[in-house]
Amino acid sequence: MALALSPCVQVRLVPMRSPPRTTISMGKMTLEDGNALILVGLQRDAFPGGTIAIADAPAIIPIANRYLSAWANLGLPIVLGRCWHPPNHCSFRTHGGPWPDHAIADTPGAAFAADLLVPPTSIIVSTGTDAADEASSAFADAELDSQLRRRGTTQVFVGGIATEHCVLNTVRDAIDRDYATVVLRDASRATNVRPDDGADAEGVMAELGAQLLALETLGL
Repeated sequence: MALALSPCVQVRLVPMRSPPRTTISMGKMTLEDGNALILVGLQRDAFPGGTIAIADAPAIIPIANRYLSAWANLGLPIVLGRCWHPPNHCSFRTHGGPWPDHAIADTPGAAFAADLLVPPTSIIVSTGTDAADEASSAFADAELDSQLRRRGTTQVFVGGIATEHCVLNTVRDAIDRDYATVVLRDASRATNVRPDDGADAEGVMAELGAQLLALETLGL
């Protein structure tokens, strides 16, 4: 199945404190040492009023905040990916790409969504910083992988925007790096340029070996 590709990736890391030895029950799973949360693309341009707005994107934020709170309360690694493009990025229609100009570095559209509660210890991953690079995975820079390895990460929980772009490619790279991988369906939204793009991406991720779960399944 063909999926439209999008921009995204290079990495700036923010130091984080060491996690405590503790767990939270999540029904069929347990949130514990070794678990990292990765949320990508939750930026103003992807929300109503933005240049690549998804109509129901605001529904993600309360759910994302619950995930962020759970991870932060345990001191577990949190990664927030943001597109951080130069004005001449190759993904922009004005430069031959498929998308309207969006998430230009240091502009309001590139800021995290207004109600997203970003823990101060989060790892911030700035993506698509090279005008000629359409990379769309939070793992495009090996430094992120190294940071997570130093924290003892063995499993990642991935959500954000867009399901068929940055989420899919982050999941693909996480699995390639031998992380057990969970897709947070309720904290993800697709652009659905083609109506089935999001559903197709979920199918691809499941075929790759990712689990697709949501808050009610995890018990958070």
